[in-house]
Amino acid sequence: MELLPTIWFVAIAVLWTGYLFLEGFDLGVGMLMKLFARNNTDRRVLLNTIGPVWDGNEVWLLTAAGATFAAFPLWYASLFSALYLPLLCVLVALIFRAVAFEYRGKVDTERWRTTWDWAIAVGSFVAAFGIGAALALTTTGLPLDANGDRSGGPFAWFSGYALLGGFGVVAFAVVHALAFLALKTDGEVRLRARRWFVRLVPVAVLPMLAWMVAVQFLSGKAWTWVIVVAGVASVVLAWQWARNGSEGRAFAAIGAFVVCATASIFGAAFPVVIPSTMDPAFSLTISNASSSDYTLGLMSIVAAVGLPLVIAYQAWTYWVFRRRVSSAHIPEAHGFLPAIAAKVLVAKENTSPSNPGA
Repeated sequence: MELLPTIWFVAIAVLWTGYLFLEGFDLGVGMLMKLFARNNTDRRVLLNTIGPVWDGNEVWLLTAAGATFAAFPLWYASLFSALYLPLLCVLVALIFRAVAFEYRGKVDTERWRTTWDWAIAVGSFVAAFGIGAALALTTTGLPLDANGDRSGGPFAWFSGYALLGGFGVVAFAVVHALAFLALKTDGEVRLRARRWFVRLVPVAVLPMLAWMVAVQFLSGKAWTWVIVVAGVASVVLAWQWARNGSEGRAFAAIGAFVVCATASIFGAAFPVVIPSTMDPAFSLTISNASSSDYTLGLMSIVAAVGLPLVIAYQAWTYWVFRRRVSSAHIPEAHGFLPAIAAKVLVAKENTSPSNPGA
C-alpha cells in the first residue's frame, strides 16, 4: 500500500473527526435555539456559549474539503459532483446561519429575533443533515460509472444510507450540544441540559451506531469492530457520568463516541474512498484517486507546519473563553437600528424651524 496516500487518507479522516467533534455541538446548539431554549434570555445564553468559537470550528470543514481536493482530486470531483444539490443546500444553510449570528441582535423586536432564530435552527439542521448524508454515501457507495461520474438523475444519491447518515449526525449534534451546554452554562439552563442529555443520549446515538454497524457488515475488519464496541462503551460512560453530575467527563465521553464512529467507519472503508454501487471495479481507492507523490509530499510539509498552529490557536481560544455562561451575564437587549433612528429623530427636532433653540 502506498505510504503517502495512506497518510492523507488518515489525515482527512482526522479532519472530519475534528469537524464533527467541534462543529457537532456547535450545530446542535443552533438547533436547540428552537428545540430547547424557552425565552430570549435562554437563546442569548446559548449563543454566547458558541459565539467566540463557531467560525473557527467551520475551518475544519474547509480544511477537510480542501485536503480532499488536493490529495484525492478524483474523490473530490466524484463526491461533490454526485452530491451537487445536497452540498449546495449545505452551503446556503451555512451562509444563512452565519448571517443570522451577526444580524440577530441588531434590532430589538420579537419578529426580527424570531426570524433569525429560525435561520440559525434550520441552517444548523440542514448543514448537519447534509454533511452526515455526504459522509455516509462516501463510505457506503454512490452510483459511479467507470469514469467516476454519477449515473442517474440529480437524486440518484438519495438512499437509506443518506438518511441514516444525515439523521445520525443531526441526532448526535443535539446530544453533543446538550453535553456542551451542561458543561459551559450555569443555572437553570445547565440543569435542564443535563436532564435532557440523560434522557436522549441512549436513543440519539442509535442512527450513527447503525451507520457504524452497517459499514462494518459491508467492509469491516476485526479491529474496526473493536472500535465499535469502544464507541458503545463511551456512550454508556457518558450517560452514567451525566447522571452523576460529572459534566466534563460526560462531554469528553460523548466526544469519544464520535471519534470511535469516524475511526471505525473510515477504517472499515479503507482503502476505498467511494464504493461504486454499479460495479465494485468502478470504485475509487486511495491508489487510483490520489495526486502525485510530489504533490502529497509538498502537502505533508505544509500540513506539518500549519496544522499544529491551527490546533494551538483553537486550543488557546477555548481556554480564554472557558468560563461558564449564565443568564446573569446577559445584559439588557438593545437594538442598533432603533438607536440610530432615535438619534436621527432627536437631530431633526433640534434643527426644526419650530424649535426655538434652532
